[in-house]
Amino acid sequence: MLGPVILAASRSDRMRRFVSAAPGTKQVVNRFIAGETVDQVVAVVEDAAAKGLEVTLDVVGEDITTPEQAAAARDAYLELIEHLKGLGLGPKAEMSVKLSMFGQALDGGHELALANVRPVVEAAAEIGTTVTLDAEDHTTLDSMFAIHDELRKDFPQTGCVIQSYLFRTERDAIRLAANGSRVRLVKGAYNEPDTVAFQNKAEIDKAYVRVLRILMEGSGYPMVGSHDPRLISIGQELARRAGRKLDEYEFQMLYGIRSEEHVRLAAEGHRMRVYTAYGTDWYGYFMRRLAEKPANLLFFLRSTITKG
Repeated sequence: MLGPVILAASRSDRMRRFVSAAPGTKQVVNRFIAGETVDQVVAVVEDAAAKGLEVTLDVVGEDITTPEQAAAARDAYLELIEHLKGLGLGPKAEMSVKLSMFGQALDGGHELALANVRPVVEAAAEIGTTVTLDAEDHTTLDSMFAIHDELRKDFPQTGCVIQSYLFRTERDAIRLAANGSRVRLVKGAYNEPDTVAFQNKAEIDKAYVRVLRILMEGSGYPMVGSHDPRLISIGQELARRAGRKLDEYEFQMLYGIRSEEHVRLAAEGHRMRVYTAYGTDWYGYFMRRLAEKPANLLFFLRSTITKG
């Protein structure tokens, strides 16, 4: 019940100021955000690689209101890729991008977002890695999928994200699985109405399994985005039934959540990728992490009380 309230707060400037000033915020933010600078996040990539893990890197920030801000977001990713290139870390680190950061919601936003994301995809390919387009709220998805299709003409390894709580997702999964796409499946973390999305956790989980079966039985590359032990076990079983080898799918989890499980899965031979966010504009990302899991909110509140 708290999830929609927290997601609404993620758009509130007043709540942003309150949360930013709270005594325990920094401690909790550091759990989910790998740092504020490129140098800090590159150190995290090196540490992950030493543990047999891979990462996908997200430069946080979504409230883009001008083309200049969108260009700055593009340049932040290009700077990151240049650092990874110098250290030979490209194959261990892909990029995750939200097209809202690249100007998708501005006038002419579809074309602007495509123009901004293309050089990031090109630069990523040059260092031996790729880009995944993150899913945002349902009103943005037709544009995201169209940009994904366009990018895959030249860079077929470009991935995208689908969300099991949306009614449309099974149809999207069938199409993506048939055309060989890399697809990350998540439950979804936006406040969607009941006209387009399941509202009940059990229904969302059932949809997740249905969609994951479609992906595993298709010709693409499934990326299982979940921390749920039951869904991870189901993913392993569906992969086995589909005859997939260990390098023909992967698991993805968030930085700072179930870190021991990251290492355990990698030690078993699975590809394990850690979704790693960094940057100074952390508020929206942080609030969605609180909304996704009550334990995260309780951790934040306890930290705030203790620090206070």
